Amino acid sequence: MLIESPAEFLQKLPTHNRVLGLDVGEKTIGLALSDVMRRIATPYATIERKKFTHDMEELKKIIAAQSVCGLIIGYPINMYGTLGPRTQSTRAFVSTMSKHIELPMLLWDERMSTMAVERTMLAADLSRKRRDELVDKLAASYMLQGFLDSIA
Repeated sequence: MLIESPAEFLQKLPTHNRVLGLDVGEKTIGLALSDVMRRIATPYATIERKKFTHDMEELKKIIAAQSVCGLIIGYPINMYGTLGPRTQSTRAFVSTMSKHIELPMLLWDERMSTMAVERTMLAADLSRKRRDELVDKLAASYMLQGFLDSIA
């Protein structure tokens, strides 16, 4: 179920369970997990998008294995606050996902997350190949940490 406000989202969550952050792209879904106290986000995995049902099965496995109680989904708002085609496709993805996964879901502004992560990886002198392997789950972690910091 998609919830519009962070306060309402938090009320729906049990204590001492993890939150999963998703950075939904066209080809991949970057994943990050919070700790059970919801203070620290950690990059977790990247799901190569195939068919929607396959993607949902992978997510369900992770949700069960990691005791996830809620999902924070990166919402790709344009730099000037406008909504574009990516925001529409993310909303459609979340709407369809909510028919398969019955957890509270919150859209969270992910502006600049990928750019910030790419800058950090360039500063660390990572190869292009290594950056491509890490960017999605690191962006999910960056976005999830922003949410966790806002609720601290």
